[in-house]
Amino acid sequence: MTRRLALAAVLPLLLAVSACGSSATPTPPPAATPSPTPELTPVPGGSTAASPVAAVSPPTQTDTEWGRIWDALPPSFPLPPDAVPTETGQGAASGSFAVGASASTTAAFLESALAGAGFSMESVEGPSEDGSFTLNAVGRDPGCLAQVRVVPLSGTTNVVVLYGAGCPFE
Repeated sequence: MTRRLALAAVLPLLLAVSACGSSATPTPPPAATPSPTPELTPVPGGSTAASPVAAVSPPTQTDTEWGRIWDALPPSFPLPPDAVPTETGQGAASGSFAVGASASTTAAFLESALAGAGFSMESVEGPSEDGSFTLNAVGRDPGCLAQVRVVPLSGTTNVVVLYGAGCPFE
């Protein structure tokens, strides 16, 4: 009997709630008004293009004991696939990277990759007493020199690249 009383009390309440929900009509969102296009003031000697495109300039250069270098590497410079940029504090470099492979494996990879990118090996020095290698490469363009130092560290290998300022930055 208690169930019947509870059902009798709840049933009208459920009907009232469902009736309220179905009679409500949704209100459409307000119409968006487009913002006006700003008028541009002409600049003497400036471009007439509506959206100017900034020119991408090459990175800066630094003089080192080895010679003048770019302060970055172009995207076309070959690196091992797992190379992660690092900061070693060992002086100016075009790039410094940590690699998971051994120094000898990394040096062999870089020698082959540089040849594939159009560099020829001037010399490959190493392994030194500390297990490091130095690859000296000459690019296709006259005066394009690159030096790659491969140094084993605790559990990783450090690759430091000096990319000569005489090389194209592409």
